Amino acid sequence: MGDIAKGVLGGGWALLVGWILPTALNLAVFTLAVAPSLHRPAILDRLWPASGGPTALLLLVAAVLLGLVLNALQTPLYRFLEGYALWPGAVYERGCRLQRARRQKTADRLADPGLTSPIRRALLREKLSRYPVSDNQITPTRLGNAIRRFEEYGYDRYRLDTQVLWNELTSAVPDPTSKQVVTARTNVDFFVALLYGHAVVAITAFASLSTSRADRPALIFTGICVIILTPVWYHAAVAATDEWAAAVRALVNLGRKPLADGLGLTLPKSLEDERRMWQLVTRMSNRPYAPAANSAFEPYRIDAPRLSGEPAPPLS
Repeated sequence: MGDIAKGVLGGGWALLVGWILPTALNLAVFTLAVAPSLHRPAILDRLWPASGGPTALLLLVAAVLLGLVLNALQTPLYRFLEGYALWPGAVYERGCRLQRARRQKTADRLADPGLTSPIRRALLREKLSRYPVSDNQITPTRLGNAIRRFEEYGYDRYRLDTQVLWNELTSAVPDPTSKQVVTARTNVDFFVALLYGHAVVAITAFASLSTSRADRPALIFTGICVIILTPVWYHAAVAATDEWAAAVRALVNLGRKPLADGLGLTLPKSLEDERRMWQLVTRMSNRPYAPAANSAFEPYRIDAPRLSGEPAPPLS
């Protein structure tokens, strides 16, 4: 039992809370409000008699299976909400312009000397912090910007591209640090899964209005309720990225030295030299090997003699 508990509290906990639990909630709503209006297949009548209705075991199995499917599809699910996938070019550009305008408006309100309320100023800083630093990193959605801000954190501060070196970085840091990132992301996964499930429930509820067994008041009420709640879960997912961003920030700040040690490199004392080193590491990971890398990495190798302030050789 101890091993099972450790497994649940480890990687399985993120899957359970992030994807299976919200799937179970959406299935419960679907079963209670939408399923009675649908035609029941004959095979279900033989396996689960209509008098008994859907069993708890059936719902549990369906929730687990659908949760696993959503977990496997999490990348395209996120990419759509972030504005990277299935967005027409014109809509994408318009969304980016809108998000830049919102960021500028928030910055202008924060700079207004007439705004003296510390609480309102703190809320505006929190809202502004959910945008990436670089203007060319702006995405067309709020969730995309909230995630992009910590995706660019390592590169902006240290030239350490966490998107390229993510596996190396998470392998080098202590377990508590990497678990913080997984736990923080679980909260966002929960609301994303809940959001997509509500969208499916709303579509099936309104589509079921044309069936002969349709309970129209219940279907309309359910469809309206889940439509109202969908943007609520979206805003909750955006707010939940704050903890995710803090965990990634800690991962980068605390993981730089273990990562350098694991790569056989010495972390330079100068921040400028460190930025140069991580830029070389990123290039080495992205590009084919070039002989110039030998001399470029030499000053950063462990126990390599190097004069203070000596510039690093260029990497062609």
